[in-house]
Amino acid sequence: MSIHSRVTKWRNVGRFCAERAADYSELLALELEQTKKRLIRELGALVAMAVAALFALAFVCIAIIATAWQTSYFLPVVWGVAAGWLVLALLSFLVVRAQKPARSLHVLHDEVLRDLDTLKEALK
Repeated sequence: MSIHSRVTKWRNVGRFCAERAADYSELLALELEQTKKRLIRELGALVAMAVAALFALAFVCIAIIATAWQTSYFLPVVWGVAAGWLVLALLSFLVVRAQKPARSLHVLHDEVLRDLDTLKEALK
């Protein structure tokens, strides 16, 4: 391979990368905007759900304890409610640990990988 053909090949690669850099910046801006909107929407829904669920569960627990107030089962009921909360906390921790994290900017990542494959083929 001559020096001229190598220089031409690298010049073409440089042009390709320069053209794609502008596309990457536009794609990055779009994906960041979409990710921000999705994150705000999901966090708002999660906070509302968590607050509502905690209030509901707290009142259910208070109702269960109040039902057993002057019975011989009062202490077992109180400890049962506490144990139930502990089990629920451990299960939710395990579920969160088992989930795969969300992929942010996956379109940009896939695009960069495809372009790198194209560059590798062009340099062969």
